Amino acid sequence: MTPLPRSTPEAEGIPSGAILDFVAAAEEQLESLHSLMVVRHGRVVAEGWWHPFAAQHPHLMFSVSKSFTSTAVGLAIGEGRLTLEDLVVDLLPDDLPAQIDPHLAALTVRHLLTMTTGHPTDTVSLADDSHGDNWARTILTQPLEFAPGTHYVYNSGASYLLSAILQRLTGERLFDYLTPRLFAPLGIVGATWQTCPRGIDAGGWGLSLTTEQLATFGQLLLQRGEWNGTRLVAAEWIDEATRVQVDTSGTEHDADGRQGYGYQFWRNRPSGYRADGAFGQFCLVLPEQDAVVTLTSALPAGQLALDLVWEHLLPAFNDQPIPEVQTRLAGTLASLTLPTVTGEPSSPAAARVAGIRFDFDDPQVTAATLGPGLLTILRGGVARPLAFGYGEWVASADARVLACGACVSPTSLVVRAHNVGTPFSRTFTLDVTDDALTLDIIQNVAFGDLPHTRLVSRHSAHPPYRW
Repeated sequence: MTPLPRSTPEAEGIPSGAILDFVAAAEEQLESLHSLMVVRHGRVVAEGWWHPFAAQHPHLMFSVSKSFTSTAVGLAIGEGRLTLEDLVVDLLPDDLPAQIDPHLAALTVRHLLTMTTGHPTDTVSLADDSHGDNWARTILTQPLEFAPGTHYVYNSGASYLLSAILQRLTGERLFDYLTPRLFAPLGIVGATWQTCPRGIDAGGWGLSLTTEQLATFGQLLLQRGEWNGTRLVAAEWIDEATRVQVDTSGTEHDADGRQGYGYQFWRNRPSGYRADGAFGQFCLVLPEQDAVVTLTSALPAGQLALDLVWEHLLPAFNDQPIPEVQTRLAGTLASLTLPTVTGEPSSPAAARVAGIRFDFDDPQVTAATLGPGLLTILRGGVARPLAFGYGEWVASADARVLACGACVSPTSLVVRAHNVGTPFSRTFTLDVTDDALTLDIIQNVAFGDLPHTRLVSRHSAHPPYRW
């Protein structure tokens, strides 16, 4: 893609020290930021990636995807393909249940956009293969306990229905519909979008973009749909999509979640609006400051990152350029890294079990083998070698996975692996005793309880386990 122009913070009215303060606070208070980009007056003034994450890595956006789906709906409305008041029963006639109750009959595109479908809970859990390949029918079969438009509940299934509607109307995937209208003009290449079994883009989740691609989208929104002198999206649509369409003050837990919801966009507490994804994926659009701030993260609570933006960055935007002073900002941003595992490079216990296969009585993870700088897990009958470095992040054969490891005690080895295309990392802890090896696998963030697998092997078949 054609990169956004670059400038310095001071030239665009931001003290570099404010960005340094944000980075310092984030490293002290947040578990895991992956990237930061600050754009002011259309120019990137600060950018950084916490190694092993890097500028070229597309990152899973989760519900940031919804804002792209909203933009596609706006484009389709501008082309006369549908309206906000069109009925879902008319738009998805092949996916309806046998009986259509009055609430379903009244459901409109506007209700899907504003999360006021009438469902009592999010229907996203119904969008998986266990419910069959027709996700739309499964969602539409669920009872609407409330009249559409009268009850807000965050509902990713509604966003999926918007994607299904657009695919039926246009005859192409949402991603393909957006490519010539949005992605190509913005120079966004290499993006991907997860699909359902029928080939419909998830709509409410599943889009992967780089940090700068997300910032470019934010800049388009800030410019109210105009790009390089060409109108890509109607300014009126962006205005409507990003203003409060439904009150969320009594429904969301986080302070910024209580500021109101638009058409698949959130309002910010102090200023502007945002595209917002799970675990701290943010595109903050700040019209009053003529700025865009993007973050990718692996945070159990994204509100913590927003609080630091409001505390350190928002007050720093000045109306005029300010004198530039020598700071360490450039060096700090260039050297950001997630901490590696602290410990020793090896231990006698790790050396003694090297090369021995340990079998586990588990249907998924059936065996593990440890070698110098290599942990191999047999999962689902497939060997998955995980290379790791001591004091550095090392890539496996799948370059999207980088890991480091260390012996944290004479009998314990810890390996931490990041999938740089997602927020997810896993920590593998191997504990060796006189008669067993215990393997704990813990994921860093998740919807609900953190996945934790504990496996114990008291024998090895190839060769026999011996001290």
